Amino acid sequence: MGSGRRADRRRSDAMSRQVSDSGHLASQRVDAHAHLFIHATPLAAGAWHRPKEEASAQEFLNLLDRHGIGYGILAAASIFGTNNEYALEACARSHRLRTTVIISPLTTLESMKAMAASGAVGVRFQWRNVANPPDLHSSEYQQLLHNMAELGWHAQLHDDSHRLQNYLPALESAGVQIVVDHFGRPSLEHTLNCPGFQRLLSSIETGRTWVKLSSGFRLGSAKLARDAAQMLLKHAGPERLMWGSDWPFAAFEDKVSYGQTLADLENWVPDVQARDRILCQTPCDFYLH
Repeated sequence: MGSGRRADRRRSDAMSRQVSDSGHLASQRVDAHAHLFIHATPLAAGAWHRPKEEASAQEFLNLLDRHGIGYGILAAASIFGTNNEYALEACARSHRLRTTVIISPLTTLESMKAMAASGAVGVRFQWRNVANPPDLHSSEYQQLLHNMAELGWHAQLHDDSHRLQNYLPALESAGVQIVVDHFGRPSLEHTLNCPGFQRLLSSIETGRTWVKLSSGFRLGSAKLARDAAQMLLKHAGPERLMWGSDWPFAAFEDKVSYGQTLADLENWVPDVQARDRILCQTPCDFYLH
């Protein structure tokens, strides 16, 4: 049996197990943003970070178990470029994992379907620190977005808040669901009042945009993270918010712990019912149904 067929069979078996658990699925906690690193994967040219240690799939699953979390959603790591092999293999082996991928806009629909069979659920547009991001109105990206919509994939968007308005209109008009990383990435320079963050709030109102309360330690201010969470909760409600640890905390490996990221969520969202919705039902509805 070929490797593609084996992956399909593993995915089918995994989905069968998931369906059998559907009665309590919405009560499962989900880490909606994490990364996997192994040294065998070559870094992309110009990678912004070189991990000192591996962050394997088994280590991540063990970590989820220790913290009572049922599922993990992997975010494609830009340091590996379009090499998604390890994350896809991890998802094919475990029904508890899903992943986004970073791909060329010229990737064929058939190739994307093969990735979907192994657990891919979306494309990550990681354009933070990219001086000249691609034009989403180009024919190549319009075709990619069309293929994503056909597969039911979402666009996972990561950039600084003041640049979000450059992408959101095109993504909205393409008809794909949108998940914005790390609070929309506001900063002390570009505050919650900047046009990009305000455009994110209006995008949420379309009903097709979600935001991750993740990686608050990257915002440079604990107060800014809390204020952003409160503003997003006010405008979006817990139905449009998800939590992610950002494990293994690239470039912050010695400064952040997994337990701390869960404690941060308690600080950002004191209301237990809202926090449970962010941890459980919203990501389960989005990624696992």
